[in-house]
Amino acid sequence: MNAAPLLRVENLTVRFPGARNWFGRAMSEVHAVNNVDLVVLPGESLGIVGESGCGKSTLVQAVIGLIAPTSGRIVVEGHDFAAISGRQKTEIRQKMQIVFQDPQSSLDPRLPVWRLITEPLHIRGGMSTAALRVRARELAVSVGLRVEHLDRLAHEFSGGQRQRIAIARALSTDPELLILDEPTSALDVSVQAQIINLLLKLQRELGLSYLFISHDVSLIRHFCDRVAVMYLGQIVETGASAAVFDHPAHPYTKTLLASVPSLQNSLQEVDASLTGELPNNRRLPTGCYYRDRCLISSAECEKPQDLATVAAIKPNFEISREARISDHKVRCILA
Repeated sequence: MNAAPLLRVENLTVRFPGARNWFGRAMSEVHAVNNVDLVVLPGESLGIVGESGCGKSTLVQAVIGLIAPTSGRIVVEGHDFAAISGRQKTEIRQKMQIVFQDPQSSLDPRLPVWRLITEPLHIRGGMSTAALRVRARELAVSVGLRVEHLDRLAHEFSGGQRQRIAIARALSTDPELLILDEPTSALDVSVQAQIINLLLKLQRELGLSYLFISHDVSLIRHFCDRVAVMYLGQIVETGASAAVFDHPAHPYTKTLLASVPSLQNSLQEVDASLTGELPNNRRLPTGCYYRDRCLISSAECEKPQDLATVAAIKPNFEISREARISDHKVRCILA
């Protein structure tokens, strides 16, 4: 993978004020995202997986600019997002679009579908109503919507159709990166498969990159080229999907995979239960964030943990050449 990154996130941290005193001053901070680094290359799909509350959605909202990061850098095509402004920032922002989990809540119920699809173009300005209608028809065809239904309102469509509308709207500005925040979790299983096939088709045709957020391990494995596993706002393991899912190195990843129902679970020997309570993200643990719930933790886990290449930690680790060049990394000195 020698292509220049489309998106690079460097040491990203997001904190929110916690409880406040009588004077309105924050008495604590919620550590939602903690020193995250990730890269998305042109034309690839990067999945971020983890249990609810681990910081996945906060991470992507910071990447897309919906919330301001506390520290760190977000670099899009070599441009530091925080260092640019004006028209250049608008142009860079349009290269990234987001598709939310619930299409109903993200679509204005007062607008006809053709206006919903072209809403970003309408806001940008410079296009006539006739031109917007033409663009809406093109996008509708590309996502499998019937053009004769473009004057209907969003509530007249099924959940799967509304998600197609949301995808068409995201494509209206010709983005290079789509951020997909649980885009199928609110849909029936058969409809989920249709939306996933649509996204794969669009990726082949348009060369899109995806940042895919999900708690569904099986879906991430099927859809994504690479995966990053999050725990308590931190990336604990990352690499090619085949490497991470076939040869998990971090105890949390092993537990996460062992908890997935399977007729032939290769990780049945792993105890899928988590011990103890999820740590409070207002007061982060010292050393390894997972150590209080880990079944193999030791005194060494009280030390800070950095992402390190799996092959460097375990030279005899049996893994394919393709997985080795994916730079499989884990944040665990006992892996």
